[in-house]
Amino acid sequence: MSEDSADRRPRLAVTLGDVRGIGPEIVAKAAATSAVRAAAELVFVGPRGTGIDVDEPTGTWSPAGSIAEAGSLAGRAIERAVALALEGAVDGIVTAPIDKAALLAGGYTYPGHTEMLATLTGRRVAMMLAASKPSPGTMNPLRVVLATTHIPLRDVPSRLTPASIETVARTTRDGLREWFGIEQPRIALCALNPHAGDQGRFGSEDDDVLRPAARAAMLEGPFPADTVFVRAMRGEFDAVIAPYHDVGMTAIKVASFGSAVNVTLGLPFPRTSPDHGTALDIAGRGLADAGSMVEAVLLCARIAARRPVEA
Repeated sequence: MSEDSADRRPRLAVTLGDVRGIGPEIVAKAAATSAVRAAAELVFVGPRGTGIDVDEPTGTWSPAGSIAEAGSLAGRAIERAVALALEGAVDGIVTAPIDKAALLAGGYTYPGHTEMLATLTGRRVAMMLAASKPSPGTMNPLRVVLATTHIPLRDVPSRLTPASIETVARTTRDGLREWFGIEQPRIALCALNPHAGDQGRFGSEDDDVLRPAARAAMLEGPFPADTVFVRAMRGEFDAVIAPYHDVGMTAIKVASFGSAVNVTLGLPFPRTSPDHGTALDIAGRGLADAGSMVEAVLLCARIAARRPVEA
């Protein structure tokens, strides 16, 4: 983009997510806050018929629409937002929650945003959950990166290879430097087994795979899951790489639910999202908390403002 970055509000595409859920509500609530209005110019991407005046329409939603229609509209909105970012029309994207079953019913086989974004951009990416501020009594905001994402637990050990861990470590280190301004990131690797295997008594993967992978990738650990996240929050590490989805997601959500942000590292543009799902059970009742959506917009805007503006 050609304009000077000084005093420039980043322009962000915001998708409405699965319109049967709370996506449109939290987008509207976040957009109305003074913090978001001051931080970014928003471009709304999604279907008409949601109560939001979309800038980039991707179809029309009817309350009588099916789950497949909702998933198709959500997928098309993501595709359009990514296209806008790759064209340079926006500086980053913020995505409201999607329903993975609806996405599949709508013709998209991706297990989530992260995998879809990787395919659309041709990049190796990593999923980070970042707290917006330190928890009470701690020093550091917790940042957790997933070494594996949406796969069955039984498949995790075979996916944890030295090469995969090194790739995630490199993506994490680059993201912390370029997007978070941490010049010398301290990154820990969370163990797979209880007590990091306890010298093989509870599994050999930590000694045979994770420990040599950590050395090669210049990570610290592996450390047991029941201590490593607390150590990060106390200031020892800038991020923790978790071996599988639930151990990492549980840690960040216990520490910062409702104020953490999902960040896709490795993309050519920043992408953030709230740390929660579609909440179909409260949709349309005006009860949704937009706090995490606000934080997602603010973080995306900060990252976009940090990045150089192309001439």
